[in-house]
Amino acid sequence: MSQDQVENLLSEDRTFSPTAEFAAQANIKEAEYALADADRIGFWESKAEYLKWDKRWHTVLDWQVPFSKWFVDGKLNASVNCLDRHIDEGRGDRVAFYFEGEPGDTRTITYAELLKDVKKAANALTEIGIKAGDRVAIYMPMIPEAAVAMLACARVGAAHSVVFGGFSAEALISRINDADARLVITADGGYRKGAAFALKPAVDEALSGEHNVKNVLVVKRTGQEVAWSDRDIWWHEIVDRQPEEHIAESFDSEHPLFILYTSGTTAKPKGIFHTTGGYLTQASYTHRAVFDLKPESDIYWCTADVGWITGHSYVVYGPLINGATQVMYEGTPDTPHKGRMFEIIEKYKVTILYTAPTLIRTWMKWGDEFPNKFNLKSLRLLGSVGEPINPEAWMWYREVIGGNRCPIVDTWWQTETGAIMISPLPGVTATKPGSAMRPLPGISAKVVDDSAHEVGKGHGGYLILDKPWPSMLRGVWGEPERYKETYWSKYEGIYFAGDGAKLDSDGAYWLLGRVDDVMNVSGHRISTTEVESALVSHEEVAEAAVVGANDATTGQAIVAFVILRGGIDHTKGEALISALKAHVVKEIGAIARPRQILVVNELPKTRSGKIMRRLLRDVAENRAVGDSTTLADPNVMNLIKDGLATATED
Repeated sequence: MSQDQVENLLSEDRTFSPTAEFAAQANIKEAEYALADADRIGFWESKAEYLKWDKRWHTVLDWQVPFSKWFVDGKLNASVNCLDRHIDEGRGDRVAFYFEGEPGDTRTITYAELLKDVKKAANALTEIGIKAGDRVAIYMPMIPEAAVAMLACARVGAAHSVVFGGFSAEALISRINDADARLVITADGGYRKGAAFALKPAVDEALSGEHNVKNVLVVKRTGQEVAWSDRDIWWHEIVDRQPEEHIAESFDSEHPLFILYTSGTTAKPKGIFHTTGGYLTQASYTHRAVFDLKPESDIYWCTADVGWITGHSYVVYGPLINGATQVMYEGTPDTPHKGRMFEIIEKYKVTILYTAPTLIRTWMKWGDEFPNKFNLKSLRLLGSVGEPINPEAWMWYREVIGGNRCPIVDTWWQTETGAIMISPLPGVTATKPGSAMRPLPGISAKVVDDSAHEVGKGHGGYLILDKPWPSMLRGVWGEPERYKETYWSKYEGIYFAGDGAKLDSDGAYWLLGRVDDVMNVSGHRISTTEVESALVSHEEVAEAAVVGANDATTGQAIVAFVILRGGIDHTKGEALISALKAHVVKEIGAIARPRQILVVNELPKTRSGKIMRRLLRDVAENRAVGDSTTLADPNVMNLIKDGLATATED
């Protein structure tokens, strides 16, 4: 039996070094690692100097395991750091956002205009009675007012809790009540897949029971009919009449900035909360370093919704602190056509694109013809976020979207970490397709076994963080014991991320997904990620999801669900299944040969693009399918179950 906690099966020999031209102009040089290693605390202190502080800290770090305080007793305002400072330094005319609505409406918003909007919204919050220390729930489409609402909350010192606009009324009220929010900011609706969808009815349903919400502030986006009550206020009616001046108050470095809920293993969501000074320090530094941002010339597009941590750190706080010009898009990638996002890249001459592997694989599935219709030559850097990216999707991203000239930064981090932790540095790192490469300067991440001993090169195990970092979560809102139990109980004094990882022979990090997704096949612990990568490296496969199903002989057997690529002729039926099984054996070994492979049209994904493998496990084990309410399309599971009967088994 293998001694590895997770086996290291796939190998990758391709490497891509930075060009001399890119390296020469890169924001960060190799020396940054040595600088951080020599004095980690001093390193982060130097990064905090980029922010505008109204009162300087007296201690960089107060570490009482597992609770940290960074830049102790320092005072600042997040909104001032994102906006006022740029106007004060003469950058008010720079574009902050190019907004593209799904129906084709557009807005160009400068930093000066964004500051004016935020000041007026902050005055409106004050009139409503929102004050420092309150919590505000935000349930919005991807429109500029979502960012304005977040920054207005930060300006007055109220913690925002953004709930993704695709979540149900039930999910919304659980988050409202857990945070004890006093105000909900929403919209009548938004546009998605070519039609208006409603948001306000879900808020009304959520607030039909017990809560402490006093008002609902409603942005008019679609103009659809909405029910109205005494607690409801139109955004334009209260915000538009506010004065354009607002003096921002300074808040303690450890003042709560936001709460963001993640699904827990129990029904009750976890309220991950982040504070101000440390979070802003690391979000802004990593945005400058990882994306090599040149604010005067770059057009940056992070495709994440503000309902997720990526939207917080790399749409709102990090980029705005750094004075970036961004694209914000409201709609879906296939509306009104499958080239929509490439059309936007061409239109705005986007230079930096940060998106998710699930979207990259979707583009692969649709076929090269869609990106090939548009001029993508403005792109100079590509990023990946949200889950491990398999090598073939990485290569397709590089070749088809990046024209073989753009470095790719494959980033690992979590809601809990607040900012990127492991990533290549463009201009420094020779990258390998599918690898996040190494921890960033100032970050201490290791791969360990069950006893917390580091594994050697060529081995797999658990990814841990053994030293505090500025943007780390400060706890689970209102549940300090749950925080300790969830993140700090596996190893004493060490944060366990819940992810598996391996080190290759060069010491590069390869993320293997959640350790819950490791299969035990005849005593071998095999990551679903590696089998999925092997399947997707076959020329006919665009996307794959793999689960371990109970098996009387091997303990667990591998069951794979695959989506085929568009635009090519496919081998048919049993011949394709046999070819795919043989391909996995060739790539990994006989131990990873799937018992079953099912060709499907879609996979069950949450609205953030994560594959829900537990539902596929239900199907593979012929059980009733569990709760699928968080799926982007709940009907997907019926289609998969109907098709299972025709799958080929050994």
